[in-house]
Order: sequence, then C-alpha cells, then structure tokens
Amino acid sequence: MSTKLYDQIKERFASICDQYDLMDQDVTVKARTLSTEEAIGDPEADDFPLQQGRERLMQADFSGSLGQAFTDRFGDFKGPLREILAMPLENNYRRAIFVATINAVMRHLGLADKTIHCRDKGPADCAAALAAFLAEEYGDIKILQVGFQPAMVEALAKRFDYRIVDMDPDNIGTEKRGARIEGPDATADAIKWADLLLVTGTTVVNGTIEQFLTDTPVLFYGTTIAGAAELMGWPRFCACGT
Repeated sequence: MSTKLYDQIKERFASICDQYDLMDQDVTVKARTLSTEEAIGDPEADDFPLQQGRERLMQADFSGSLGQAFTDRFGDFKGPLREILAMPLENNYRRAIFVATINAVMRHLGLADKTIHCRDKGPADCAAALAAFLAEEYGDIKILQVGFQPAMVEALAKRFDYRIVDMDPDNIGTEKRGARIEGPDATADAIKWADLLLVTGTTVVNGTIEQFLTDTPVLFYGTTIAGAAELMGWPRFCACGT
C-alpha cells in the first residue's frame, strides 16, 4: 500500500481543519464499535458482513456529529484532531479511526452527509435505488462490484452483466444472491473486463483503494468513504444513509 494517497487525504483534511480553526482547539474525538443491532437493525437477511462477525463499525463523535467506518480491526480511541492527523496510518485500526474522524468532522461542518449506515429495510431500498440509478446513468454496462453487500448483489446480478470480488475466504468461490463470488486474484482481470467499478468505501480503510483508481470509471458506495470522497472528488452512491 502506497502512503501517497493517504498523505493527499491528510493534507486536504488538515487544510479544512485549519480553514475552520479547529487544529489548535482542544478537540476530542472518540471512536467505538457498534453492535450489529445498533449498526444496521434488522435488515431481514443474515449474510451481511456485520452479522457474520467479521467487521464492525467504528463510530467517531465530534462535537455531537457522528461518522462511521467499517473495519476488521477495531477498538476505542480518544484524542485531539492534531493527534489523529499525525498518526501513521499503518494498519486497518488506525485507518478506521482516521476515516471515521474525517466523516464526523466533515458532517459537523456541513461538508459531507450520509455518514451513518442505514438500518432495517435501508439496505434493500438502497440496492433498488442503485440498480435504477445505474441503468439510467450508464445503461447496459459490465459492472465489477468490489465487496459483498448482499442486497446490492441480488439487485444487480439479475439486471447487469456482472462480476463481484470479495476478500472474505468464506465467500470466495461460492454463489450467493445469484452471483458467483471471486477472490482478490481475479481483481486485475475483472477491472480490465468492466465498464464500471462499483467499489465499497471500506477499501479506504483496508488499504486496497488505489488499485481501483484507474482509467475505468469508478463509483464508490456506502458511508465509510463519505468524507474522503468529498475531499478527493470521488463519486459516491449512498441512498439511505443518514
């Protein structure tokens, strides 16, 4: 993983903090993990990564504004913004703190929205909205989805020429929701094949994001990448987050 991209995100975020005179204030950001029920309620399915216990949502609280980030390495953290900006982003835990913090601060400043994951029927409603959006915006295209989000897979696999790659070894090689799930070793070929990359925002936490910033159009989805997408000018789809 190259640090150059994260340095760019840090520089832009630091500039925002300076612009709003936050850097020198005694600001405390607290992150915590959420239970499955707190995070997504009851989405009427049992195969979301959160429900399988492989990921958790880190939640940062900045002056009452909340921002979240999916991660497989989680724990509590409390410290000022300047400490978070100085933190080496060397693992998923630290990147989750950083990304959730960006989301909370950007939300507080009114510069980003939908930084909180949808609940209950939200994932299914979002998937239906995504399928309609893609059909209207792009037409009949070949889509590579990165990251298993069951409601989206079910909505897209039956409507588009579609492939999906995921990092979870329990998913790789299986067929779920009408699509065969491929592993990371298929990513390069799938990127060449696709007309559009539909990429989970969790890639900004797990350090795999750069391989998807190619000449192929990309659309990130979800709440995790809300603030970073605004900072970097990346397109994002999130229909039902709050």
